[in-house]
Parts: sequence; structure tokens; C-alpha cells
Amino acid sequence: MKVNDLILQTVTTILSFLIITFSIYIFFAGHYTPGGGFIGGLMTSAALVLLLLAFDMKTVKTVFPINFMTVSAIGLLICVLTGVGAMFFNAPFLTHTFGYETFPILGETALATSTIFDIGVYLIVVGVAMTIIQTIGESE
Repeated sequence: MKVNDLILQTVTTILSFLIITFSIYIFFAGHYTPGGGFIGGLMTSAALVLLLLAFDMKTVKTVFPINFMTVSAIGLLICVLTGVGAMFFNAPFLTHTFGYETFPILGETALATSTIFDIGVYLIVVGVAMTIIQTIGESE
């Protein structure tokens, strides 16, 4: 018997969009308030898991044809390169810096190398969490 989950799928689609949008906000707010790459990555993973619960694994894989192990490897590479990048300027490993740039619409904005590191952490968390969830889901 096929169950009609139209309401669940519609609400999940809207809710996942809101969760991912809020996770991006949390990611960027993490330098000045609680949050950052780890929490943003967990929230994005939670939204993707919600999609997996409402839809089946095959549908989500067609929408997101991503190998999440590759995503976590790219995130780890970004984190390591961010740390090594400081060594080119005679600074210790993982030393971060920041500066201010003026953009036409945004005005004066702080730019920090720790944001690049947080992007790597974000990708690692999403990649590892989704790899674990998909591996558990495929074993049934």
C-alpha cells in the first residue's frame, strides 16, 4: 500500500529551505556571536536528513547528486590549506588575520581568514554527517 505523504513532503520542502537559510545566517554570524561552521553544518545536515525522512533516498540523491565523502575531503583540504597558508607569511600554523574592505553596497566589511577555515569545517561536518546517515539508511 502506497502512503500519500503530500503534506509531509510539502512542509518538509519549505522547512528545509528555512533551516538551510538559517544555517547560512548562523555560519556567518559565528564570528561575532555563537555559531559558525560546526553548528551551520549540523543544521544543514539536519535539513538534508529531514528531506531523507520525507522523501526516499533515491529522490534525494537525484536532487543532490553529491558524494558527501568528497565534500568532507574538500573541507579537510580547505582547513589544512588555511593553516598552511599562514606559514608562507612566517606565522605559526593556523594563525588567522583579518582586515576591512569597502564594498559598493555593503560598505566597510570585515574579512577574516577564519571564515575560509569555517567553510572547511562546514563542509567536513555536512560531509561526515550525511555519509553516516546515508550509510545507516542504505544498510536496511
